[in-house]
Amino acid sequence: MRWINMLFSGRTYAVGIPYFWLLLFLLLPMLIIFKLSFSEMVNGLPPYEALASIEGYIVTLKINLGNYQFLFDDPFYVSAYINSLKVAAISTILCLIIGYPMAYCIAKAPGQWRPLLLTLVVLPSWTSFLLRVYAWMGILQETGYLNQFLMSIGVLGEPMQFLYTDFAVYLGIVYGYLPFMILPLYVSIVKLDWDLLKAAADLGAKPWKAFLRITVPLTKSGIIVGSLLVFIPAVGEFVVPDLLGGSGSKMIGRVMWQEFFANRDWPLAAALAVVMLLLLLIPIYYFSRVERRAENA
Repeated sequence: MRWINMLFSGRTYAVGIPYFWLLLFLLLPMLIIFKLSFSEMVNGLPPYEALASIEGYIVTLKINLGNYQFLFDDPFYVSAYINSLKVAAISTILCLIIGYPMAYCIAKAPGQWRPLLLTLVVLPSWTSFLLRVYAWMGILQETGYLNQFLMSIGVLGEPMQFLYTDFAVYLGIVYGYLPFMILPLYVSIVKLDWDLLKAAADLGAKPWKAFLRITVPLTKSGIIVGSLLVFIPAVGEFVVPDLLGGSGSKMIGRVMWQEFFANRDWPLAAALAVVMLLLLLIPIYYFSRVERRAENA
């Protein structure tokens, strides 16, 4: 009777439903992708061979490791991984540099202004991300508003190529994921005990030293969470590199789309996704370990 009560208790539902959701829509699709990465491409529907075949009483399991070997032997895919990690890391640093002062100013603003300022931060997210990227295409093209403005003030004498460059990719990623950095930072900063900064100033600490010795360590959890929320999706970003970076943009999300839909090589694309997931587990584990150490301290 005790086990039945525990099974149908509110706590079981509260914990079990999110776990069931993750199992159904995260773990199960990843297991399908993992299985698909060991199959072999064929011309047909579906465009891959089944791993197991049954003939009579004999079950044959055919595992193809060639997809993973091909990824590491071909420098194109290796450079795509490296470039994706580089773009994601630089974009995360830029979001942190821009987002920290914004979150700090919102946290220091009067209480009646904070909801409005936070609304302005998340307001662009109420519209389609695809439409916002298309808007940036209109701004960055040679006849766009950016070139017209720079030529009108005399900075440029002729239109400059902004669209389909690395600058456009970084701009699009930082613009799209900046709210994901600001919100966790705001939550950490608003909880600060401001008396600690006043005490540091009374003891003769300069503002920059108090910021580095007090503010940054106490907001480390927000920095970690915000960095993960930006870095992880930025690695597999497809829309921004495809629309703003053009054909020369070599990021792993765009490469996976080409393998899935253009080349119809689903097994190779699945192997790309599995390797990308394994690469992302490294920073996730590192940041979670740092956060646990900070909490214990």
